[in-house]
Parts: sequence; C-alpha cells; structure tokens
Amino acid sequence: MTRQRLPGPAPLRYHAGPERQEVAELLDTLHTGGGVRVVTGEPGCGRTAFLDFVSRCLRAGAVWHVRADPARSARPHSGLHTLLHAAGRSVDLPGDGTAAKALLAAVDAKAAETPLLVCVDDVHLWDSASRAALGYVAARVHSEGGRAGLLLTVPGHRPVDREWAGLPVLRLGPLQPGDAAALLHDVTDGAVDPAVCDELVTEAQGNPALLLALTRRLSPAQLRGHRALPRPLADAEALTAVAGRCLTGLPPDRTGLLLAVAAALRATGEPDAEAELVRRAVDSCAGWSAGVPAPEAWRATTSADAPLCTGRWPETLLLAEGRLRFRSALLGRAVYAGAPPEHRRAAHRALAGVLSDAHTVPALLHRSWTVTGPAPVLAAELAAAAADPASATPPGLRRTARVRAAELTPDGAERVHRYTAAAGQALLAGHSSEALRLLDAAGSGPAPAAVRGRAELLRGGVLLTDGPVDDARESFLLAASLLAGRSPEEAAVAGLGAADAAWAAGDLTACLTALGHGTPAADEGTGSPVADGTAAAATGTAVDGTGAVLGTARSSSAALPRPEHPALLRDYRDGMRAVLLGRFGLAADPLKRVVERGRPASGPEQLLRSAAAALMLGDVTAARRAGARALAAARTLGSAALEARALEYLAYAELRAGRHQLARTHAEQGLRTARRTGQRNTAAHHHAVLALAASIEGEREHVAEQVTAALSTARRHGLAQAATLAQWAAARADLGAGRPREAADRLGPLVLPGARRGHFAVWMLAVPCFVEAAALAGRPEHARTVVQDFALWAACGADPQAPAQLLRCRALLAAPEAAGELYRRALDRHEETAGDFERARTGLLYGKWLRRRRRLREARVRLGEALVGFERCGAHPWVQQAAAELRANGAAPGGAGTGELSRLTPQQLRIARCVAEGATNREVALSLSVSTRTVDYHLRNVFATLGVRSRVELVRLVEQAVRAEKTSAQL
Repeated sequence: MTRQRLPGPAPLRYHAGPERQEVAELLDTLHTGGGVRVVTGEPGCGRTAFLDFVSRCLRAGAVWHVRADPARSARPHSGLHTLLHAAGRSVDLPGDGTAAKALLAAVDAKAAETPLLVCVDDVHLWDSASRAALGYVAARVHSEGGRAGLLLTVPGHRPVDREWAGLPVLRLGPLQPGDAAALLHDVTDGAVDPAVCDELVTEAQGNPALLLALTRRLSPAQLRGHRALPRPLADAEALTAVAGRCLTGLPPDRTGLLLAVAAALRATGEPDAEAELVRRAVDSCAGWSAGVPAPEAWRATTSADAPLCTGRWPETLLLAEGRLRFRSALLGRAVYAGAPPEHRRAAHRALAGVLSDAHTVPALLHRSWTVTGPAPVLAAELAAAAADPASATPPGLRRTARVRAAELTPDGAERVHRYTAAAGQALLAGHSSEALRLLDAAGSGPAPAAVRGRAELLRGGVLLTDGPVDDARESFLLAASLLAGRSPEEAAVAGLGAADAAWAAGDLTACLTALGHGTPAADEGTGSPVADGTAAAATGTAVDGTGAVLGTARSSSAALPRPEHPALLRDYRDGMRAVLLGRFGLAADPLKRVVERGRPASGPEQLLRSAAAALMLGDVTAARRAGARALAAARTLGSAALEARALEYLAYAELRAGRHQLARTHAEQGLRTARRTGQRNTAAHHHAVLALAASIEGEREHVAEQVTAALSTARRHGLAQAATLAQWAAARADLGAGRPREAADRLGPLVLPGARRGHFAVWMLAVPCFVEAAALAGRPEHARTVVQDFALWAACGADPQAPAQLLRCRALLAAPEAAGELYRRALDRHEETAGDFERARTGLLYGKWLRRRRRLREARVRLGEALVGFERCGAHPWVQQAAAELRANGAAPGGAGTGELSRLTPQQLRIARCVAEGATNREVALSLSVSTRTVDYHLRNVFATLGVRSRVELVRLVEQAVRAEKTSAQL
C-alpha cells in the first residue's frame, strides 16, 4: 500500500513535525493492522482542527467522527449513543460490559467491510460508562490490530484519564517559527509586516490559537507596522480567550496556589519552581483571593516528600522531584495575566519573604513587582545584581532585571543608561525587536551625549543585522559624533560600523568617508582602480571553489559596543581603507597585526575582526581558524547573535577554500540561528551562500528558493552585496544547466559598466562566469572589456584562483591558434592552488575545444579528468556535461553511473538518506534549511527516478546501497 500523502493546504501542515509522520503511519496501518493514538496538547494547540484534518485524509474507507457534548455527559452511555448514531447504527447498550462488547462488535463489523477511522474529540467529557467502553475497545484494537484506527483527543493541561492509560500518546507540540509565520501569512493574506510577524510569532510561543487571538487584536495599520503594537502584546484577555476555560470553576484557594507558582516562575525564568519554596510562601499568607485561607490538604502535598495526589491540589500542576510546574506553560501565563494586580503583588511579596538570600536577582525581582512607583534604591540593587559577573544568573533573567531597574529609576540619565544596558543584553541573546523597543524607551528621556551615543551605537548594531542598512549607517554616524572626544574607542567602533553599513549597501564613497578618509577622488595620486570597483573587490573577501569572492567587511563589534584596543581598531581601519583604495602593499602590515592579535584572543568580537582581516589578506587558513574559535566563544558566551555571524564568516572561508559542502553546512546552521534570533540581514547572507553552494551542485529549484529568500530581504533593506551574490548564484545555476544565453543575460547587468552594475566588491568575481556564458552563447565581443578589468583584479594577488581564471577567460576569447596554449597555462596555474571545481571547469572547456578540433585522444584525457574533478566536489550538472562530451567523443564514462542512487542529484540523495533514517518531511526541511514544499518536490522526483512507491521501498533501497558501499570498501 502506498503511503498516503497528506495534502499541503490543510491545517496539519502547520504542525509538520513528528505528528505528521505518525498520522501517515496510522493511515497506512488501516490496511494492514489497527492503530490507536490519544492526541493531546496544551490549550489552543489545535486538537480539533487536527482531528478534522485527519478525518478528511482517509479517502478509501469510513470515518466515525463525533465531538463530546458536555450537556449530555450526565446521561449513562450518552457518548456511545452519539458515536453509534453518527455511524448510522442502532445498538442496545444495557450494561457496561455489554456496552463495551457491543461497541467492539460494531467496530469490527464495519472494519471488516472497509478501513475504519474512529475520531472522538474531547473524549474526557464523555460519561464514565462511555469512556470505559471506548477504553476497552481502544485497548483491544491496540493490542490485537485489525482494520480500525482510533484517534481520541484529550486536553494536555491535566492528567490522561485511566481509561487511556497504556495507549500511544501523540502530543501536538508548538509550531516551529517558520510554520507559525506561514500560518500568520495565510490568515492575513500576506498583509503582515515581517517585523510584526516576528513579534507575534515570538509572543505566541508556537501556540496557533494564541497566535490567531493576537492577530485578531490588531488593526490593519498595526499589522502592516504603521502603528505601534499594544503592550503587553499577549494581555489577559487574549490569554484567557485561549486558556480561560481550563481555569473555570477552580476554587479561590487553588487559584491562589496556581498564582504562587506562576509568580515564582516569572522571577526565575525556569519551567518549574521549588515546591518547598511555594509551600512556605503560601503558608506565610493569611489567605488568597476573597480572603479564603489555603487548605492544609493541598498545602501539604506541595512538599518535596509528599505523594502526588491530584484530588488534593490542582491537576493543572505537576509535582516531580520536589519541583512544581504547569502541565501547560500557556496556562501559567494565563493565570498570572488574569489575576488582579493586588493578588500578584501579594504573591511576589510572599515569595520574596521566604527566599533565604534577599540580594539575588529573583528575590530583588519579587520585591520590585510589589511596588507601583519609582524606587531608586531597589533599582540600583537590581542593576548591580544583574551586572555581577560572578553571578550564575541566566542572560534572560539579567535582561529582565535590567529592564525592571530602568522602570523603577526616576533619574532620566540613569534610566536611559539602564535601558541601553538591557537592550545590549537583548541583542546579545538575539532578540533584535526587543532591543529596539528598549532603545526607543531609552530615547524618550534626556541623557548626556555619551549615554545617547552608546544607545545609537547599539541601535546601529541592531539595524545592521535586521533593518535597512542606510538607517544603520546614520545611527552609527550619529553615535560617532556623540562619542567623539568622550570615548574615542567607542567612536572608532561606531565609525567602523558606519563603514560596515555602507559596505553592505554597496556605497563605496560612504564607506571611505566613514573610515575617515573622504571620497576616492580625494586620495591624490593613488592611481587606484577603486572607482570601478576592481581593487575594492578584495575587501573582506572570501573566495569559493569557482574563484568567486564573497565579501564581508562587517565588524562584529559594531553590533555589541565593547571596548577594544585602540591600536587594533586603528590597524583594522587603516588596512580596510588601504584595500578599498587599491593600496594593497600598505594594507598588508596593519591587517597582519589584526590577525596576530586575534590568535590569543578569547572574545568573539575580536576573533571575528581577526577573521575579517585574514579574509582581506587571502589567508584562508587563519580565517577559518579565527571563525571556528569565534563560533565556540559565541556559544560559550550564550550569544546567539554572534553565533550567526561567526557561522557566516566560516561559510565564506570554506567557500574560499573550495569546500562548498562544508560552507553549506555552516550556512544551514547559521540560517537557523539567524532566523531564530530575528537577524534577517544575516539570514540573507546565509541564503546567498546556500544559493552559491547549490549552484555548484545543480539543484536549480533549491538555488531559486535561496535566491528568492536572499533578494526578498536584500531589496527591502538595501543589501547590495547579498543581492549581487544571489543573482550571480542564479546565473551560475543556468550555466551549469547548459543555459549559457540565460546566464549571460543575468550576468551582463552585474558586470558590465552602468547603473545596474553589482556590488563594488562582488561584480568582478562573476566575470569568469560571464565570459564563459557569453562565449558559449556566441557573444564573445560582449566580454572583452571586462576581461581587461579582471586582469587588474587578478594582479592584486588576494585570489589564488584568479590568475588561472584569467587565462581561461582569454582562451575562450582567443583565436584558435592561441587558445590551446592559454588553456594549458591555465591548467598549470590551477595546479598551484586547491579547488577541484575551477580546475575541472577549465579542463571541460579545454576538452570541448580539443574535441571540436578532432583531437579526440587529448580531449578524452582532459574530459576524463574534468569528470573526476566534478564528481569529487559534487558538481552534478557539470558531471553530466563532461559525461555527455565523453560520449560525443566516443568514450562511455564508467564507474560513476553504476548503482541506483547515482541517478539522484546531491540534494535528492541527501533527502533520500534523511527519509531513510526516519525523518519526516518537515524535519528534513529544517535540517537542510529549505521549505517543506521543496522537500515534497524532490521526494516525488526521487520516487519517480528510482521507481519506488513508498518510503518503505526507499528505505530498503538506501540500505542496500549502504551495504554495497561497505562491501566495496572492504574489498
């Protein structure tokens, strides 16, 4: 039986995790044996929508689908009568045992005719007799099989009833951020601003019902980002709308306990609280809401050694190893938000009173939430505790403490300072939107120039990773002017930040101005080719296996203003400026000093600056080493923001080393981190790297997807560099697919003089691809001018591949009597550098040239070498080109075409192996940083190419291939 494909536009596509795989397996088992799932999840997780979707998925079979009716639950067997009535059956149910057997007989009889799926929503609301009968049937189906399947939904904020004990449980987890954004995009018809979308997704924490409730709160202008969002975004009304029904009918004393737990969690940021602490806090209160005292019965059960007794205390809480937590985190949020303010203050006062150390961050936070006005002494204590480096306080809690300290501070300058410190902590954790909100709060009050300068420096760092880069440049320039004369080191960092922003925007004049030099024309006697971007291509470079230079001169410390050694900043600025002006001899010494200072460094900012300097020098080994150490340092520091940046540098360095598959791995990791931390600009660069890597491997749909994603942000935020890299990747994919005319059309505007020429540090790097495309398309005259420019770039010495590429370009445009010698010289130069892909491209072009001149034996040698080189680096379309040329030459390529899996593209092979390991389509998509739709598309092609009809057959085929590889290796 072929596995049923779950339709894309149904609600389950937003829950594309393990549950999708389990439902597919359940539907399959209806034809081979029965299956049972007890579906649960927190309030608002979509249990009802999930059941509705699954009930529609069974096309060949019968579905009995009912929802429990609380109004009829008092009548014995009312649930069974409802189910059998929906099934069109009339069965007498005289007693419990007979009822269970009668229901089992009815299910077996229908399942004998056709596959049967029984869906019961909110089965916990059924009467006890009906629950017992259905539990009996579910247990029999689960243990004995059959052609019936059962899906029963129960709430996840309370224990599962005993009738369903021992049955498989399917818990609907939270939506992943990408899935939540897709849901929001669909329900708003794409009318939501990306920044607003990010805030809503973060606030909803993966809960689809809460996400929709928050969306309904907003006006069209707020959704589009034209008006400020309400604060708090998830207020008591929204939370109660989703989870309030679960709290209905609780006595006041139990509500008080829930509030105590919720308040304890808020002050620690942890998922659970110490039960003994909560017990002592409750014991210290005379009573909770309405003055009702806390009963001894449940108060005793909160102690660490007391047995779990759900009849004595709220079943919405779970006690384990002496710690209390809510079964649903959303419920805890609803309890706290919905409590009257005076009750919240009483809970915090009680908790603060029982903590042993009154000077810890949690104790101070509890105290702070008991006051309603300015409290300068308490604010100072909070700020000091949050800044204590010896404290083990988590970064998120430090940020909360800094914000609360700012709120309690009456002095304007000190308040701005504390808001800025909190914003820095938010940015360090990767919460860009929160950092901007805190900076806006900081800007609302008066403050000295130095304090305002640091706030603008931080704002520039936020916008550089997630906002229009022109706005980031202006913030940096303002920070530099405010800090000049007051903090020279921070002013220098702000100047470099402005240069970084100008670099990302492709504004060479602004970049040099920010570096303190003025315009290129002001540099007398440089003889620099900077005006056309030739020498500028060296700045912040990273060269991949195609000879492409991927530039990034962005200094990481611009995002987080930390003091750096003045000499290091000066060397970095001087080296970067000299490279931009084409003075490579003057750039070497200061940049080498930056690299050397980075070797013993432990801070991620300094290590990333060292990596950038190494990339400018062309020292790929040092760049990779510094990038890897920066990544480790960022992870140790807990800085998700710097982690995404370090992965970007690593990806560039790997591309330069000709290791595009490793670059792809780092870019996939970096993209996930950038998405999680809201760094859309950084994500755009990772998309561009992924597009470049995929263009080598020939995954045209993957290239198109990554190019679209990169350009979507690049065009809105002015990222000229990312846009140029993405467009170049699309053209290289065309060239690999044997479409030189389309490639030439794409590349022409990027490399030829004119207003549309690409980023000043990137366009030159696409010249070899353009020359090849133009020559193969029969337009060699279009490429002669840019070859002269490329010769200037090759003479710079920063790109070891460029001299060989230059010779190849000249061979493509040369007369027949000169081309052969140029190709041979190009191949000789390739021997001096690493990188299979570029050498194989030259060999393929030379082999084609030889074959056209009937020098078949020589052509066969060159084409065979090219084929092996392309195979080694996974360049699938070029493998096909080389194999086709060999066949046309009269030789059949051997070895590579054997085996079933060899017919797959590299991306298809990756997906096939992931699926064979048991990954769902969504899990594959997350691991490869592509959409689920792309995985579906490739998987269909895999099935068609290999002639398999199900995942089971695919698993078998992959396992056979793995065994064959092991056997071959042993031989």
